[in-house]
Amino acid sequence: MSTNHSSPNSSHPLPSGASPTPAPLQPTSLLSTILSHTNTTVNPAAAAVSNFFNNLLDKIPLPRWAIYTIFAGGALLILLCFLCICIKCCCKGKKKKRQKKKDEKINLKGVNGKTTTALVQPDVADVDYGSTKQQRGKLLYSLEHNAAQSELTVGIKQASNLKAMDLGGSSDPYVKVYICPDKSKTCETKVFRNTLSPVFNEHFNFQISKSMLLKSTVVMQVFDFNRFSKHNIIGELRLQLSNVDWNHVIEEWQDLAEPAKFEEENLGEICFSLRYVPTASKLTVVILEAKNLKRMDIGGTSDPYVKVQLALDKRKWKKRKTSIKKKTLNPYYNESFTFDVSFEQIQRVNLVISVWDHDAMTRNDAMGKIFLGCDATGNQLRHWADMLSNPRRPVAQWHNLLSAEQVNSTLSLKNKIPLSSKLPF
Repeated sequence: MSTNHSSPNSSHPLPSGASPTPAPLQPTSLLSTILSHTNTTVNPAAAAVSNFFNNLLDKIPLPRWAIYTIFAGGALLILLCFLCICIKCCCKGKKKKRQKKKDEKINLKGVNGKTTTALVQPDVADVDYGSTKQQRGKLLYSLEHNAAQSELTVGIKQASNLKAMDLGGSSDPYVKVYICPDKSKTCETKVFRNTLSPVFNEHFNFQISKSMLLKSTVVMQVFDFNRFSKHNIIGELRLQLSNVDWNHVIEEWQDLAEPAKFEEENLGEICFSLRYVPTASKLTVVILEAKNLKRMDIGGTSDPYVKVQLALDKRKWKKRKTSIKKKTLNPYYNESFTFDVSFEQIQRVNLVISVWDHDAMTRNDAMGKIFLGCDATGNQLRHWADMLSNPRRPVAQWHNLLSAEQVNSTLSLKNKIPLSSKLPF
């Protein structure tokens, strides 16, 4: 009796009633199926990030080991920088603590009080505020009031240990004196060259009543003279006249203080040159430039021009004017004017320089004024004297503009021009 053996792959039909046995799976296909199923179901985000970085690294034209080395070096460098910053901060904190301890030791050694108040807060009188102030020097002045004549006499005696304003360690000081709030008259002393302790010995008279005296302040300002630039203020004294005992003459030294910045209005500066030729009887005035003029128009600018006027024996005589410079506070002119003035007349002539703002529709406004000549004082008189002592040579100088009211009250010019038949020459 023969027995039939059939393999699973046999093509012979199975007997009826027998179930087919499933074919076993290969190990490789089973593992790939399990891994793919796990990656897609357990952590798909990690797989996406991994694929992104792999693609990014594949695009870099460097081997993988070189890329990993670069990343490691960068991370190490960042770590070193972080460590350095931490070490520096720690050292700074230790230094502050050490310095604080030293300061506490020093302060406690200097304290000699027995109460807690002396240890915590020193007395106000013991605090040295002068260490932060600049030493500007001292001024010796005198004050005397004549009630019968309503006249105040201010004497500028001398100064001592003035602050050096020039590069050579010296100054060219002079003193300006005026009364506030009226300020109708300003007086100046002579300029002393290359000294920090000048002796002035000059006196100035001001007409002021007793009632106004109690409301006024006398201002004495010490300046350093500069021919071609703005005069620098060294210091000033401001004395409330209501606090002065007028029963006797006041004469005392006082330390110069820092100048006040609120009181004096800055009207600008003007530079011009003077030249006088006695043999030709010619006076030449060259208006060079002006700067930092006062704003007169709505737009914050001005349309300045300069008027040059000669007054003979305090009477208006001759005048000329420059061109108009539109919309500027720092005009440049360089315009020359020549007047026929004999040597006899030059001794009695005053030169008035005024800056005006031109208005097409309304009246022109005065921006500032100054005068030189036989009735001038201070720097104006010095400029005039330099011109006379250097004939045929132009002498240029900057001047601070004053208010028109101040110059007009000092000069008091008369409008009428004298007839030629009545002139004393």
